[in-house]
Amino acid sequence: MAAKFGANSTTEEVLAGVDLKGKRVLVTGVSAGLGVETARALVAHGADVVGAARDLEKARRATSEVSKAAAAAGASFELVEVDLASLESVRAAADKLIDDGRLFDVIIANAGVMATPLGKTKDGFETQFGTNHLGHFVFVNRIAKLIKNGGRLVNLSSSGHRFSNVDLNDPNFETTPYQPFVAYGRSKTANILFAVEFDRHHHNRGVRATAVHPGGIQTELARHMDPGSLEQMVDQINQQAAAAGKESFQFKSVPQGAATSVWAAVVAAAEEVGGRYCENCHVSEVVADDATLGLLDEGVRGYALDLENAKALWKKSEELVGETFA
Repeated sequence: MAAKFGANSTTEEVLAGVDLKGKRVLVTGVSAGLGVETARALVAHGADVVGAARDLEKARRATSEVSKAAAAAGASFELVEVDLASLESVRAAADKLIDDGRLFDVIIANAGVMATPLGKTKDGFETQFGTNHLGHFVFVNRIAKLIKNGGRLVNLSSSGHRFSNVDLNDPNFETTPYQPFVAYGRSKTANILFAVEFDRHHHNRGVRATAVHPGGIQTELARHMDPGSLEQMVDQINQQAAAAGKESFQFKSVPQGAATSVWAAVVAAAEEVGGRYCENCHVSEVVADDATLGLLDEGVRGYALDLENAKALWKKSEELVGETFA
C-alpha cells in the first residue's frame, strides 16, 4: 500500500526509499526558499537537477548545500539564467536548453512573486501575471519537447488562487483598480489553468501536468508586503479560527512546504495528479466558487480546473506573448 502523507510531511519523508538516479529535473526559482529545498531533496536522492534563477550569483550562494548534496549522492547540479519577467531572457534560456538537447523527466515551475506593488514586466504585463504565469507559459512551452514521454510538469500555485479567477478582458489591470492580492490570485489561478491545458495537450505521450499549493511558509515570497502586515494577517486568521473552534494557523517549515512539490513530481501516480490541484501531499477536492474558506481549509475553486477556462487562458496567453504553441 502506498504511504500516506499530509500537511506535516517533509521532503525526506516523502522521498524515503526513492531512488532518483538517472532522472533529470528542471526547477525554476532556486535562489531561495522552496526552490532550494526542492533541488536539495531531489539531488540527495540521486536526481540530476538544473536550477533556473534570475540572479545567478545569489543562486550560487543559496545552493551551496545543494551542490554538496549532489556530490555526495553522485548526482549533478547546474544553474541556468532566466528572468521570468523578460520574455527575451525566457526565450534565450529556452534556446540554450534546446541546443543542449538533454531531456528532462520533470519540470517544476517553482519561481514566483507575491503581492507586488503595481508594476510591469519588461514586456509591459502586470508584474504578477507576467512573471508567475506568462514567463513560465513561454519557457515551459518552448522546452516542452525536452520533457521525456511519460514525464511531468508541476506548477507551483497557491490557495491564493481563491482570491480571484483570471480576468482575460483586463489581464494587466488597465481598467480594474489594482489590488496586490487580487493580482496574485489571478496569477495563481493561471498557474493551475496552465497545468490543466498543458496536461490536455501532452497526455497523449504520457506527459502529465499538475498544480500544487505548498502551504503557508515564511520565505522571501512575502518581501513585498508591508512590515507587520503578515503578522496582522495571521492574527486575524487565528481570531477567526478560534471563533469557529478550529486550530490556529502555523507556518510550515520549508521542507514541509516543498514536500507536495516532490510528491507530485516523482512519488504520486501520474493518473492521480494529472490535470489536478494538490495540497498537503494529496489531490484536493473541488469547492464552490463562492464557498467561504479559511487559510487552513483545503480545496480548489472550480474555475481553476474548468476546461473551457483553461483553453481560453491558453489562447489569450498566446495572443499576449505573440507566440503559438501546438
